[in-house]
Amino acid sequence: MAVTTINKSVLGNGIRILTKKMPYMRSVSMGIWVDAGARDESADESGLSHFIEHMLFKGTHKRNAFQIAKEFDAIGGQTNAFTSMEKTCFHARVADEHLATMFDVLSDILLNSRFETQEIENERPVILQEISMQQDSPDEYVHYLCTKNFWGDTPLGRSILGKRENVSTYDNHAIRNFFQRAYQPERIIISAAGNLDHTRFTDMIEPLFNRFARFDSDEGTRPPLTWPERRTPPDHRTVNLHFRKLEQAHIIIATPGIAITDSRRYAFSLMNTLLGGNMSSRLFQEVRERRGLAYAVYSFLASYADTGMFAVYAGVAPDNVNETIRLIIAEMRNLKNKRISNDELVRAKEFTKGNLVLASESNDNQMVRLAQNEFNLKRQTPLKEVVAKIEAVTTEDIIELARSLFQLSQPSLTVLGPVTESDLGQI
Repeated sequence: MAVTTINKSVLGNGIRILTKKMPYMRSVSMGIWVDAGARDESADESGLSHFIEHMLFKGTHKRNAFQIAKEFDAIGGQTNAFTSMEKTCFHARVADEHLATMFDVLSDILLNSRFETQEIENERPVILQEISMQQDSPDEYVHYLCTKNFWGDTPLGRSILGKRENVSTYDNHAIRNFFQRAYQPERIIISAAGNLDHTRFTDMIEPLFNRFARFDSDEGTRPPLTWPERRTPPDHRTVNLHFRKLEQAHIIIATPGIAITDSRRYAFSLMNTLLGGNMSSRLFQEVRERRGLAYAVYSFLASYADTGMFAVYAGVAPDNVNETIRLIIAEMRNLKNKRISNDELVRAKEFTKGNLVLASESNDNQMVRLAQNEFNLKRQTPLKEVVAKIEAVTTEDIIELARSLFQLSQPSLTVLGPVTESDLGQI
């Protein structure tokens, strides 16, 4: 039986390289990760991390935007990028025989992007359209409104895409300066999973990335060695209605959550599964199956380095808003006050473990897991260890966590749709 192995190397400048050898696969997934995201932006910089994500595919000293796309297409590769609150990632997946080409292109866009003025002007309306698309998708837009309501005017409460007025003004100077401050070697991880050899992979990376030193700013002086400290924002528990003429009302009820490294994270995940994480969850069964109030109803988690949020979403007919809110809050209170059956807990654990096993067979997921474990835990956690932690969670652990988080006397409620204050009953 083929054995998977995990290896780590650190270059002289601090860049970390992590690989997971999965010899039974015929592909390799690779990601270049930067520990910088929307949360690290000031109000005037909001949207710059995401703008840079777009611009890195728009031309280097060796390739223009079309050549970058053509080279990936020519090898049947899949490539993309994403910006989150705390991370930016550029990733690709190719057949193992094309690893060198994938690395050549991904490294080129990170090390040699030009941020040309004309390309910035060409990409600006694309990003503005992306902002419009989010606002035109109410089931997506309400999630942004929820975080804005919950975390207020702080980096966690702003849109990753940025504000229109910001995006409309960013130029080469603003983009390059932020890039030079954010993309420093000690904040970079290169992770890969699939059919590859760690030593050969590191030998490819080292000659290029070992020279990746702290950038000089446009003025020719070295940028500050420090990166803005991430401050934990207070949560706001308010009712926020956004009136819009829609067929549905989109509801999110949010409560405090926990940090991504909190020791209670396994109980947090199981609590989410029990309440609204799958089709047999309490909310899905009560709101959709028994009452027929919503097509989509689910709970979800947002966990960051130092804080988090737990929330429940439902999309319902406007006349059913009050009933749905009452049902959601009732189920959250039930989780706090009523015992969880052993059968229910076992099902939640098996669901969670099953998802972990499926993810372990995907090299895309394993590439992501390598980087996330390194960033958050500074070590790799074996699947057996994670399963043991899940198995160790008791009903008392989940109930205690629910009692500490579900402060429902004044929940954070966000509603997008044809609902006014007079329509909203007593919560």
